[in-house]
Amino acid sequence: MKLFQRLLVAPAALGLMAPMAANADITSVSNESEVIEARVDGVEAQLDEIQAGAFSSTTTMSGKAAFVTGYVDDDTETDSDKITFNYMYQLNMNSSFTGEDLLYTRIKTGNFDKGGRFADKGNGTYLSATKDGSADALKVDKIWYQFPVGDSLQVWVGPKIENYYMLASAPSIYKPITKQFALGGNASTYGSSTSPGFGAAYTQQVDDPSAGRFAVSVNYTGKGADDAKSGILDDDAKEMFLTKVEYGTPQWQVSAAFTSKTNGESYDGYYHTKAGETYSKDLTSIGLRAYWKPETSGSVPQVQVGYDVASVDDAAVGDPDEMSAWMVGLGWTDLFVDGNRAGVAFGSRQAATSYNGAGSDPAEDNTVWEAYYTFKVNDGVSITPAIFGGSDVEADGKDVNGAVVLTEFKF
Repeated sequence: MKLFQRLLVAPAALGLMAPMAANADITSVSNESEVIEARVDGVEAQLDEIQAGAFSSTTTMSGKAAFVTGYVDDDTETDSDKITFNYMYQLNMNSSFTGEDLLYTRIKTGNFDKGGRFADKGNGTYLSATKDGSADALKVDKIWYQFPVGDSLQVWVGPKIENYYMLASAPSIYKPITKQFALGGNASTYGSSTSPGFGAAYTQQVDDPSAGRFAVSVNYTGKGADDAKSGILDDDAKEMFLTKVEYGTPQWQVSAAFTSKTNGESYDGYYHTKAGETYSKDLTSIGLRAYWKPETSGSVPQVQVGYDVASVDDAAVGDPDEMSAWMVGLGWTDLFVDGNRAGVAFGSRQAATSYNGAGSDPAEDNTVWEAYYTFKVNDGVSITPAIFGGSDVEADGKDVNGAVVLTEFKF
C-alpha cells in the first residue's frame, strides 16, 4: 500500500522540486532530499485521511438465467397442452459496509404470462423459476438490509421482502420444481407476497457446530404499506405477522410457526372452493415442519414434511372457516453421478375442510405431485427434466398434468 501511495504522490513530489531548486537557501543535495521526503510524507498523510473518510463497501454480483420448455394439460381448457418456451433472468447484488451486514438487491425479469400455464397458482402449475407479469421489464424484485446485533440476533428491514427471508433458517430443504412444494408446502403460514417489512431472529450460540440449538424468528410484512392507502401498521393494511420457533442441528430440524393475516389479506392461490372464490377475512395459521438428511449423499434421500392448518375469523355463513394442507418431499444429492440430484414430492394443496353452515370443497381431497432429475453439465449449467400433476385441484374438480425441461445458467 505504501508503494502504491508513493506512486500516486510522485508527480506531486517532482512538481515541488522546481521551486526548491531556485531557493538559494538550499545549498546541498542532502538538504533537498530531506525537504522532498518531508513533503512526500505530508502528501501521504493527507491521502491516508482521504481514504479513511471515504465511502467504503464491498459489492458482489451473481445471477442466473432459466429457459423453460414444456406444456400443461388441463382437462377443462382448450388447447392447454401446447408447448411453450419462456425465460427468467435474475441478478443478485450483495453489498456489505462493515463485513457483517448485507444490503441485498434482486433484479429480475421474465416473459411468463400472469396467470398463464406456468404462472397459475390455482392449478398448482406455478413454477419456482417463474417470473410472471413482468412483460420483459427489468425491475427491482427484492431489496432489504440485514445486520447483526451482537452474536445471536439478526435484524432485517426493507421495502421489498417476504417473511420467509427473515428467518433464522429455512423451514424446508426440499428443492421444488413447482412452487406449491416450496417452504415445506406453500400454504397460508409462509409465503407472504413481496411487501415492506421488518423482522428479527435469535439463534442460540453453541460451542459444538453439530449440536442442537434453538432459534426464534418474528417478522411483519404489510401489503400496500408502500402507499398512502394503507401504510405500515395501519388499520386498513393487509398485514402478516409470523413467529417461528425451531430446534435442530445441521442434519435435522423441527419447527412450528404461527401466522396472523389481518384486515383483508386474501388467500389467493392457496385454496379454492366450489366457486373458486378468494376471501378477505382475517386468518390464523399454524405450520409444522420437519426435515432430516443423511450424513453422506447417495441412495438415501433427504426427507421433508410439512403440515398447515388454518382458521378464518368470523367467516360468513356458507364460507369456509377451516382449511389444511400437507406435503412430503424426498431429495437425493449426487445420485448416480456426482453433482446430479433428484426430487420427488407429493401432498395436498390447501383446501377448505369446514364451512360455516352448509358447504363443501370439491378440492378437499386433492392430490398433487412432482418428480425431477437434474443433470449437472458443469459448475454453471444444469438441465432438469420434470413431470408434475394433480387431481381435484380446483373448484370444478379438474385434473392437470404437465412436463418441463428447465435449463439453468448460473454465473
